Amino acid sequence: MRRVAKRSLRDWITDRVTRFLDAPVGHYEQHHPNDLDVLKRRVRKGDVLLVDGNLRMSVLIKYLTHSPWSHAALYVGDELLRRGGALRALAEEHFGGEAEHVVVEALMEGVVASPLSKYADHNVRLCRPQRLLPKHLERILDGAIESIGWRYDLRNVIDLALYLGRAALLPPRRRKRALRFGSGAERSVICSSLLGHLFADVGFPVLPQVSYPDAPGGFERASRLPLLSVWSRRGEARDGGLSGRHPTLLMPRDFDLSPFFEIVKVGAPEVLDYERVGWEEEVEEARRGADLEPGKNDQA
Repeated sequence: MRRVAKRSLRDWITDRVTRFLDAPVGHYEQHHPNDLDVLKRRVRKGDVLLVDGNLRMSVLIKYLTHSPWSHAALYVGDELLRRGGALRALAEEHFGGEAEHVVVEALMEGVVASPLSKYADHNVRLCRPQRLLPKHLERILDGAIESIGWRYDLRNVIDLALYLGRAALLPPRRRKRALRFGSGAERSVICSSLLGHLFADVGFPVLPQVSYPDAPGGFERASRLPLLSVWSRRGEARDGGLSGRHPTLLMPRDFDLSPFFEIVKVGAPEVLDYERVGWEEEVEEARRGADLEPGKNDQA
């Protein structure tokens, strides 16, 4: 009886915390309006959609990770329609004409499929895996569809928050290297760990650790920046070591930082001519000049 009471209390607390974190904030600023048609033309299957979220949870993640990105989703396009059967029927019923442009994402309620248009009013960015083989893309898409219905691992978020909080207070030499986060329960993920599992399944790296034995702290001290030099200068490749990180350690910002993903900014015009930008000051000045022209306001 006592064990049941403890479980009920834990479930009640978890439910309250989840409801609080899943509520939207009072103010959200979209830095540049998105053209949904342009976004649909540019996005490709397998792209990671980074989102600057508008929930309390989003604010917490952005604060702890020092990043504008609080959420990550995988674009699967029309895969639900292509697979036919019940998946196609559900997609058409819930998304209608938007069923051709769908993302798979891990939310508080679990792993779900959502229309891409859901994030039309958010700050977003696309991260495209470079040189991903078609057969591996197919496996990633299959895995994403199969993961729909998985549970959200709130413990992963709590562990990540505690780790980042301690890391902010301790000097680098006293930080311990984490091996994994979360409850360890099968089919329990957060947004970034879901994508991490999908890419890890085909051996595609997101942001591996790079360590140097001769650096202070040896292999315990890892640096992300030298990864570029490891790949660009073959002579240094023997000095550093690459090691994969468990998917539960990944954060949305890691897809932005990864050299294995190409950044696609969807808010910029397809053809940008900065000399023809209509700045408000210049437009207003031109209008005032036109109003002051002789005879402009003369009565006929």
